[in-house]
Amino acid sequence: MITIDATMWIHILNILILIAVMNAVLYRPVRAMLKERRQEVATLETDIETFETNSRLRLEESGQKLAEARSKAKEEFDVMRGAALAGGSEKIAAVRLEADKEKSAGLADIAGQFEKAKGELQSRLDSFARDMADKILGRAA
Repeated sequence: MITIDATMWIHILNILILIAVMNAVLYRPVRAMLKERRQEVATLETDIETFETNSRLRLEESGQKLAEARSKAKEEFDVMRGAALAGGSEKIAAVRLEADKEKSAGLADIAGQFEKAKGELQSRLDSFARDMADKILGRAA
């Protein structure tokens, strides 16, 4: 049977003091750390979205440059072809070779830019993923 006497009030006071101490020592710091981690994860997510957007824009830009290079090469080829038809088959062969070289050089340049941008973004994404995993797992970098 429970009796209400002075020891019960002492126990209640002890429990209230324990709650206050636990809140100050344990619960607040843990909540602060969790809040900080949420903010860091949100920051990393926005960075990842930014990098994905940039990579998509660079891919579209390289596609546009490739299309422009192809159309320019085709136009130049057509112009040269018309001139070469008047000059003979030797001129046609020379113009084709030159147009192919220009087209290959343009395509190689665009492909190089694309691979460079892709590699740069990939290396950054790996770093962000590693940092995020370390922070989520609570490991010091």
